[in-house]
Amino acid sequence: MLNLSSCYLHHTYGKMDDNEEELDQEQTEKLLLFQDLSGIEDIERCKRILQQHNYNIEAAVQDTLNESEGRPLVYNQPQSQPQERPPTVDTQPFVQRVYTVARPLPSHGWFQWSYMLILLPFRIVYSTICNLFPWIARMLWNDPRLNVVDPQGDVLKFVRYFTELYGLVHPNFYLGTYSQALNDAKRDLKYVLVYLHSNEHQDTDHFCRTTLANDDVTNFVNEHMIFWAASVDTPEGYRVSRALKENTYPFLALIVLRNSKLTVVLKIEGPIEPEDLVAKLTRGMRDNEGYLVAARQERADISLSQNLRQEQDEAYRESLRQDEEKEKKKRVEQEKLEQEEAARKEEEQRSQQLKEDKIRMRLEKAANLPAEPDADDPECVRLLIKLPNGVRLDRCFRKTDSLEVIYDYVYVQDDVPEEFQLQTNYPRRVLQCQPAGEGGTTPIPTVDEAGLKPKEMLFVQDISD
Repeated sequence: MLNLSSCYLHHTYGKMDDNEEELDQEQTEKLLLFQDLSGIEDIERCKRILQQHNYNIEAAVQDTLNESEGRPLVYNQPQSQPQERPPTVDTQPFVQRVYTVARPLPSHGWFQWSYMLILLPFRIVYSTICNLFPWIARMLWNDPRLNVVDPQGDVLKFVRYFTELYGLVHPNFYLGTYSQALNDAKRDLKYVLVYLHSNEHQDTDHFCRTTLANDDVTNFVNEHMIFWAASVDTPEGYRVSRALKENTYPFLALIVLRNSKLTVVLKIEGPIEPEDLVAKLTRGMRDNEGYLVAARQERADISLSQNLRQEQDEAYRESLRQDEEKEKKKRVEQEKLEQEEAARKEEEQRSQQLKEDKIRMRLEKAANLPAEPDADDPECVRLLIKLPNGVRLDRCFRKTDSLEVIYDYVYVQDDVPEEFQLQTNYPRRVLQCQPAGEGGTTPIPTVDEAGLKPKEMLFVQDISD
């Protein structure tokens, strides 16, 4: 009965497409045995439970019984989170190809199956105790691999180890942390190929020497993707292994930005030949290239929109600047006009004030002029004064009158210039009608002292300019 079911199950699930994990003979037998022990008719559910427990029948049966009785799970306890978490990576994308290459195991006969069924309760008890002890130990003592202290140092340590052991022919290692590699891939829209190295696995050495050291693999990876690697014995590698949920080694995961989220689009688990690795990586890239094209186009649109917005902002700022310059120029011109208007008004006020002062002074000087003496007076001097416009003034003065009296007489006339001086006809000389010397200390001479004749002609000279 078991062999018939095994054959049927192998025929149904043994050959799957690239989107599902292949089952070897041992896994198929464990799947049937678990279905018989658990009583679960849904074969897909049995398969998922076994996969969650890495095909450990004892752990799967115990946890199934605990779950049905409402007790906490023993073999599927979540581990504590690492101190530094890398960027979120979706390990369950819509389309994910998982390739597992397993070694064939020897088949079991009826005797072996009967023996296994007899020992199954003891093995369950023994496995429960063995698994409880590490779980309790993890509760009491922290796993040193959970404490990520120097993630980059872990990566560099592995790179040095790999190079010393396997030589220089290998893909170029990314010399940063896992988080930095994901950030660079997201920024540059590139693929990230993650390799997790386990020294304890039997296929690791062969994979490193024949596949990773292959020239075609090296050239292909260097040309198309970022290659990040670490050992699961280090905290950084162990943390990444928990995040990517690997099942066996050698382990490779292809990660790319998909729908604005870093996603594992391909897992390759187990030994693989160089040509098969290149072919599967090529297929994984081809299937997901559309997402990168869409991301590049989206970024180009965003960049174009930003550039357009920046140009609009610059044009707006330039318009504001020109408006400010126009306003400033207008304000300067307005201030200039206001200053000119103020100066003009000030000048008009000053001119008006001068006119008013002159009128007042003329009135004062006219009022202070001494009376004109008689022409028959022997002390009288008759002066004929000619203005620049040709008007002639005729008046008598006393010999004892100061020349300032003559100046004031001319000053109060209507057609006299703003500034003027008096001069004789012959010999031509300028009369001192105002105090001379520093501070005006030199006295003004009288008519007699000035040597004017009883009949003299004087000229008014305009010195306003």
